Amino acid sequence: MADDAVIQIREHKAGDAAPRWSAADRRLRVESELELALVNGGITHRPRAVRPYEKTYAMDDRHAPGSQVFVAHVHERPAGEIRLSHAWNGYACINELLVAHDHRRQGVGSALVQHAIAWSQARRRPGVMLETQHNNVAACRLYEACGFQLCGFDAALYQGLNPPVHEVALFWYWRP
Repeated sequence: MADDAVIQIREHKAGDAAPRWSAADRRLRVESELELALVNGGITHRPRAVRPYEKTYAMDDRHAPGSQVFVAHVHERPAGEIRLSHAWNGYACINELLVAHDHRRQGVGSALVQHAIAWSQARRRPGVMLETQHNNVAACRLYEACGFQLCGFDAALYQGLNPPVHEVALFWYWRP
């Protein structure tokens, strides 16, 4: 685990050189997916093993209006990035979270999520929201460890993609 003292998070300004994230940084190996159930009005989940496969997130350089980008640095080298904005419902929104492949499981993701929480609180937002997929179990575990609750899902959100993607969108919320 990276020493918290060496993880520095700085805002990425428009004129700053953008970190160069590789395809490996946007890829994950899926070995399980979350199985969801609605129980007494709440959502429960548990991992279910699947035949392993690779998933690669597309490069997305679009920024939500009014969003801010923050880059985590470890020993002055880019190690991760988070894009934050204000959602229509008042929450702060994590639009994207990326941790460089060689910095995963070293505290970088947690540091970026904690930064998002502090960013939200500094702006007096009611909390933080984000969306990920049921096959990104590592991210779901991270969000849960940071105090987020799974509050919703949508099995049809990605069905319009070509070819159709069979993923379930998960909506996570952090509230103080």
